[in-house]
Amino acid sequence: MGMFQKLKIGGDVTPAIDWEMTPDMTFGTFESWGGRERVRNNSERIYYFFIDNWGKEPKLCLMERGVKHARILAEIKAPEKMVKACVKNQGSSSLFEKSYAIDNTIKKWLIGNILEAEDSSAVVPLLVEKQVEDMGSPLHVLAESPFRGEVIELPAEHAVINDDQIADVIRKWNFFDSEYNPEGRFANILVDTGDGLTVVDQKTGLMWQRAGLDITSVRSMQRNIEKLNKEGFAAHHDWRMPTMEEAMSLMEPEVNSKGTHLQLCFSKEQPFIFVAAQRKPGGYWFVDYKQGRAFWSSGTIPGAFARLCRKA
Repeated sequence: MGMFQKLKIGGDVTPAIDWEMTPDMTFGTFESWGGRERVRNNSERIYYFFIDNWGKEPKLCLMERGVKHARILAEIKAPEKMVKACVKNQGSSSLFEKSYAIDNTIKKWLIGNILEAEDSSAVVPLLVEKQVEDMGSPLHVLAESPFRGEVIELPAEHAVINDDQIADVIRKWNFFDSEYNPEGRFANILVDTGDGLTVVDQKTGLMWQRAGLDITSVRSMQRNIEKLNKEGFAAHHDWRMPTMEEAMSLMEPEVNSKGTHLQLCFSKEQPFIFVAAQRKPGGYWFVDYKQGRAFWSSGTIPGAFARLCRKA
């Protein structure tokens, strides 16, 4: 990577600027995780300059970028003529492409007038209000909501699932899947444990994380689970990845206000998760709560998130 000086924004100092990153590269790097040939975790951030040409006049901006994360931190008050010349030299663009890479002229100006000069007067921070995720209306508290119905025992062991078997797995339990069973519905009975971290599904007898673990590879995820169990998340030491059936049991037919097929009590920050199932002839199965379906990817996929479960 082409790293260089840091930039002061208000009272904060960014990590080093990545001069190689451009708007065109961001999809491969942060959306499909293919650009840098390594796993990026959800907390990692890089910083780069680009020109925002979506408004009436082009603006030179500083971007903070991560996996599924993009935030403009500041506008840089650069000479208008120089910024417009950079846009003009990049030629025409479609209606969907109005973000441009900076050129060498702007790079030299930034280094000489902003970074090396340590002059922050031309750096205008863009304040963003922190949003608190909606975790839904309060659930019934576990101790106050005794369950007298039949508990459904879902498969709890690691499995190998063929392509021609996945539809039957989903339909057997009437799980919703936008491709294999769009009319399905598995009615959960979720109750609050009172710790703010977990909920219990009285229908399956499973305790679930309301949030989960960050994106990483299969191998690293196993290490992270071991670490979490050693520390005792929510005072328990037996957390594990759910099976395909267990993960699909949380799938809701309707998309909630956070854009996922889940009850609002679950965080949106784990949009697709690992399950304890491999695909034959190769690959890993996942559950995607944004698309509302089970899917698989090759063994070379950089990673996924996790929402762990355990027997309550």
